[in-house]
Amino acid sequence: MLVKEALKEVPLSEALPGSRVRCHVCPWRCNLAPGKVGVCSVRRNIEGKLFALNYGLVSSAAVDPIEKKPLFHFFPGTSVFSLGTWGCNFHCLHCQNWEIACCKLEEVEKEAQLLSPERAVELTLQYHCGGIAWTYNEPTIWFEYTLDSARLARERGLYTVYVTNGYITPEALDMLGPYLDAFRVDVKGFTDKLYRYLAKVTRWREVLEAAVRAKAKWGMHVEVVTNIIPTLNDDEAQLTALATWIRDSLGELTPWHITRFYPSHQLLHLPSTPIPTLERAYKIGKRVGLKFVYLGNVPGHPTESTTCYSCGKVLVERSGYQTRILGVTGSRCPHCGAEIYMRTKVQTPATG
Repeated sequence: MLVKEALKEVPLSEALPGSRVRCHVCPWRCNLAPGKVGVCSVRRNIEGKLFALNYGLVSSAAVDPIEKKPLFHFFPGTSVFSLGTWGCNFHCLHCQNWEIACCKLEEVEKEAQLLSPERAVELTLQYHCGGIAWTYNEPTIWFEYTLDSARLARERGLYTVYVTNGYITPEALDMLGPYLDAFRVDVKGFTDKLYRYLAKVTRWREVLEAAVRAKAKWGMHVEVVTNIIPTLNDDEAQLTALATWIRDSLGELTPWHITRFYPSHQLLHLPSTPIPTLERAYKIGKRVGLKFVYLGNVPGHPTESTTCYSCGKVLVERSGYQTRILGVTGSRCPHCGAEIYMRTKVQTPATG
């Protein structure tokens, strides 16, 4: 049964002969017959028109530290109102939030709660958060809701964040562009084989193109996360290629978060990532020339803190989600003036 209030016609859709319709929100570009849903399971062809079925349907809501996303160079120390829905356009074997990402809406309709964009913004302000993050599952499949919410948030001076797998079309990204401040993107590995096996995706390089477009065209703050999984993406060739791409395409100041894998979902047979493996990846990133490489899911590790690459001073001290800002002047080190690519105030919207 559909939740009538959660139906929203999809603006990025194309009518086709025979009452079929094509979705242009993510690179699957699903071609749907009447009554059928897309890969994400939350867009359906209803009598020749494409509708999102999840507008305003919230699976999770919480006040989180921005560092949990993880974003380390974007309003450090602030709280962010975090929202998720159900479903995903990837099918990752290691999904940590598979209970909400790998389900059908009809399976969870009794748990469904509606939250309007207006109310989401009110709650963000009420809880004294710096902004809103769409997270927990893939926000691109919540595109219509996040777009409306981001517009309202920007009007109220709040920052906006996508915690994303990056599988979004240029058209959708360009609609969001004027209203989205941060694009925290997963790059899961750097081979066709890895993406096919891990996420059941073949056109994975569109993830890279989206990250570049977010930064270059729209001026979004971009940070990259790679969950290091033993035997799958922990080899030197992949890690070197990935770090090199970050340096060459996003810039050497772009933070790269190397996070520890814990057995989950369909990869319960694999061990947690050994700390020496993460430290080896860290050294690869630094050797390639990245200035800011962080280890994640390893509370208390010294690489959690932000250290100026020029003078060696600790600028932001972290232990888990405890953050202490020791010294940041705008986006520069206060001690030597080096650019550290850190955002501390809401930017004027880009116009494209």
